[in-house]
Amino acid sequence: MRKNLARRIALAAVVILAAAFVVGCASPFDKYADKPLNLTFLETSDIHGSIFPYNFITAKPAPTSLAQVATIVNQERAANPDGTILLDDGDALQGQPVVYYYNFLKTDAPNIWGQVTNYLKYDAVSVGNHDIEAGHQVYDKLYKEMTASVVCANAVKDDGTTYFKPYTIIQRQGVKIAIIGIVEPKLTEQLPPQFWSGMKIIDGVEAVAKWVPIIQQKEKADLIVGLFHAGVDYSYGGQTAATPSNENPAQLIAERVPGIDFVLVGHDHQGWDGQGWDVVTKKKADVKGPNGNIVPIFGPLNAAKNVAKVTVAMTWDRKAKAWTKSIKGSLVPVEGVAADPGFTAKFQPVYDEIKAWVDQPVGKLAGSMTTRDSMFGDSPFVDLIHRIQLELCADPAIGLKPAQISFAAPLTFNATIPTSADGTLYVRDMFNLYQYENFLYTMNLTGKQVKDFLEFSYKNWVDTMPNDGNHIIGFQKDATGKLIQDARSGAYKTNTSYYNYDSAAGIKYTVDLTKPAGQRVEIASMADGSAFDLGKTYSVAINSYRGSGGGGHLIAGAGLDKVAVGKLQMVTGSTTKDLRFYLLSWFKSQQGAVTVKTYDNWKFIPEDLAAQGRAVDYPLLYPGAK
Repeated sequence: MRKNLARRIALAAVVILAAAFVVGCASPFDKYADKPLNLTFLETSDIHGSIFPYNFITAKPAPTSLAQVATIVNQERAANPDGTILLDDGDALQGQPVVYYYNFLKTDAPNIWGQVTNYLKYDAVSVGNHDIEAGHQVYDKLYKEMTASVVCANAVKDDGTTYFKPYTIIQRQGVKIAIIGIVEPKLTEQLPPQFWSGMKIIDGVEAVAKWVPIIQQKEKADLIVGLFHAGVDYSYGGQTAATPSNENPAQLIAERVPGIDFVLVGHDHQGWDGQGWDVVTKKKADVKGPNGNIVPIFGPLNAAKNVAKVTVAMTWDRKAKAWTKSIKGSLVPVEGVAADPGFTAKFQPVYDEIKAWVDQPVGKLAGSMTTRDSMFGDSPFVDLIHRIQLELCADPAIGLKPAQISFAAPLTFNATIPTSADGTLYVRDMFNLYQYENFLYTMNLTGKQVKDFLEFSYKNWVDTMPNDGNHIIGFQKDATGKLIQDARSGAYKTNTSYYNYDSAAGIKYTVDLTKPAGQRVEIASMADGSAFDLGKTYSVAINSYRGSGGGGHLIAGAGLDKVAVGKLQMVTGSTTKDLRFYLLSWFKSQQGAVTVKTYDNWKFIPEDLAAQGRAVDYPLLYPGAK
């Protein structure tokens, strides 16, 4: 009897041990083996201050805004309350006057971008180049005010640590989701060093390749998502896949770094719905990771025109103890969606305050001017910028060195000012006149460097005429030589962005369209008729984007040393506030209406070819425009 009892006790012990072993081997995810875990990711990007369904620059209703995105977010959270993740991909702090007002005027209050992201309960945000452009005082303060995690793996301090969190972990239903971010690496060539002091921006592929294995080993993340403020087309601006610190490395990261489940992008404003870009065929194509798996890429348009929605169905394989993932996505249009009443009520006082500010009159224009003219020759729009820059440099109170020459480009593609019938200029018009928060520099350049700078500008701006099609604008072409049309806008894509179409004032010159690139510019004299000397040093007025190397005019064009340009070694003076502040002050100081006119100091020749090219290309740039 005692033997039987002992045998039963031993048998029971074996059963208990076996049960314990089974329990020990069970996974908390086994409950998902028969039914998938569903996650919904919502991404906004490049909002550029479009918080309200009202354009404070044009004084007209806006078709899309974050107030409408709030409605979509609420709907998705209601449908999947425990599985919705809300992300933003940067570039919120530049664009509409509402963010400018909080960045630089109402600085004693929490930044409006922090207020709205906290209200909407964003889970994580990445850092955009235009967020860095706001300056340390703005973004350092803002990111402390935000409850969302701020992620950027490629902004690195001198000691090797990251300036922001490289990644964050979000948990949903026990699943660990890693969100890793980067900012586009070329910002150090686009912005003055004071904006990104205390950090260096390293190559995006390098940064992500470092942190993904750490996420896998340390965090044991079930899902890894790239939140990259960087574009998809790595060939943009003549770059290649081998270009160090490529401005648009998102697809390169997907192709080269194993372990990323899908990528969310911003910066390029193109709209990506799962595929990437084939740089040879100039068409969308699937992107494959280093292990041959497809890595989907999604990214919304700018100004809240749509929201990237990605649904992930994760099915647990109980036997393999691993997830099987199905990833699908789309771009959800925002136009036509009603603004969320709660959001509108919460931020109505902000709306009222900004509207009252932008509606203040600052001056008057006699005549009207449009940036469309700036694409095809000397224009009143750009010449007004030249005039103000040269006058600012001549004012001892500003503290700049007097300048003989000014460089400027149209910073808005399709703007007309004034917007009023009687010529009155308002604060809002300054955002059309000057879109970005650039400072004004003076710097010393030789006459040869001035010429080479302009040769570079017109090399990318115009085509050699006559040509097949009689194009004056340098358009992008596919492998067969056909112009590439933007499917969204209907316009045809240019070799470089319009904000790189720099012209000069203070000198008289021609641009010969029949000559090859590098031999087009002939400088006749200074504006006053005195001789222009290639060997002489001139003081030049230039904005901070261009003066710190943006666009390549100084480095690839004028041949200046990249390091010296980055350190502003040729800069002889700088404003303490952005150019828009001085534009406002300038108009307020004018007596009577400012006459719209050009300097007529440069032109395209032969003029008949230029006229023919404009007639052909105007409707290609502005489809449907008169």
